[in-house]
Amino acid sequence: MAYRVGIAGATGLVGQRLVARLSGHPWFRLTVLGASERSAGRRYGEAARWLLAEPLPAEAADRVVTGCAPSDFAECDVVLSALDAATGRTVEPALAAAGLPVVSNSSALRLDPGVPLVVPEINAGHVDVLAHRPGPGFVVTNPNCSVTGLAMALAPLHRAFGVRRVVVATMQAVSGAGLEGPRAIELLDNVIPYIAGEEEKIEIELAKILGGADERGFAPAPIGVAAHCHRVGTVDGHLEAVSVELERRPSVEEAIEVLSRFTGEIASLALPTAPRAPIVVRREPDRPQPRLDRDAGGGMTVVVGRVRPCPVLTLRLVVLSHNTVRGAAGGAILNAELLAARGLLRSGSTA
Repeated sequence: MAYRVGIAGATGLVGQRLVARLSGHPWFRLTVLGASERSAGRRYGEAARWLLAEPLPAEAADRVVTGCAPSDFAECDVVLSALDAATGRTVEPALAAAGLPVVSNSSALRLDPGVPLVVPEINAGHVDVLAHRPGPGFVVTNPNCSVTGLAMALAPLHRAFGVRRVVVATMQAVSGAGLEGPRAIELLDNVIPYIAGEEEKIEIELAKILGGADERGFAPAPIGVAAHCHRVGTVDGHLEAVSVELERRPSVEEAIEVLSRFTGEIASLALPTAPRAPIVVRREPDRPQPRLDRDAGGGMTVVVGRVRPCPVLTLRLVVLSHNTVRGAAGGAILNAELLAARGLLRSGSTA
C-alpha cells in the first residue's frame, strides 16, 4: 500500500527537495505537483529550474504541474506544503477544510492553537490533539529551520537537567532564503546581521515544541530565549552558537552522554526518513562545520560540538543542522510518516 502525496509549491527549492526525497520512497507515491498559475499546465521539468546536484527524477520531469486548489489534490492522501507564508495562510486552511491532511513548512500556521508544531523525535505526542479535530482535514507544521536544530539539541538537556534560558546566535545558509534570497554581491566578503522575522520565530516556536499538549491545546515551556540571526555565504547548513542556563548544572561529560544517547520518541516506529542517530556529538575543537557535517544521517542528523562550560549561564555548544533537509523537506516527510504510523492519513492506494 502506498500513500498518494501531493506537493504544494513544488517548483521552489524546498519543493525540489521534496520531489527528490519522495523518489523511491517505500511508503509514499508522488501523485500531484502543484504550483503557481505561471507554472500550472507546464511539464515539471520545464516549470522548475532544477537546482539540486542529484538528477531530476524521471517520474516527476514529465508530470504536468497543477494549481494548488483543493480540487487539484482530490486524489491525494496527504499534501506536503512548500508554500511561502503569505500563500500558505490561505491555501493550507482551504486544503484542510476540504478534508486533506496537510504537512507544512510554512510559518503561517505554526502558532495556531489547533496546529501541532512537530519535530517527531521530540514531541510526536503533540499530533494526538488531532483526535479532537472536527473533520478529517488538518494541518501539521514543521518549525522554522533554525528552531529544528536548536530544539533537537536542547530537548535531551531539558528533560535531563531543565532548560531555563537560552541565548543563540545563528549563522544561516543562503538556501534558507529560497530562490529569491540575497544576491551574491550582498554575501561575498560579508555577513548580513538581520533576517526578517527570524529571531521572533526562534524565540516563540522553541517553547511550543518543548512544552506540553492535551485535548485543550498546547502549553508552552517556560523558557526564555534571546536570538541573534545572521545570513552567511554557505549554501546549506545552519550553524548556531548556543549558551543555555539549566536548572541543574551537569558536567560536560554528563551533558555529552545525554546528547549522545538520545534516541527520541519515534525510535520504535521504523520510519523510513528517521536517522539512526538523531544527534551526533563531535569532540574535535573545530567541529561541526557546514561543509563537513551538514549531510550527517542523510542530512537528517543534528551535529553538536564544542560542548563546554559557560561562565555566564551553564553550558555552551555549537549546533549544526541541514536547513533544507532536516529543517524543511526531510522534516516534512518524517512528519508525514509519523502521521501514517499513527493512522492519521487517508487509507492509501493499493497501486
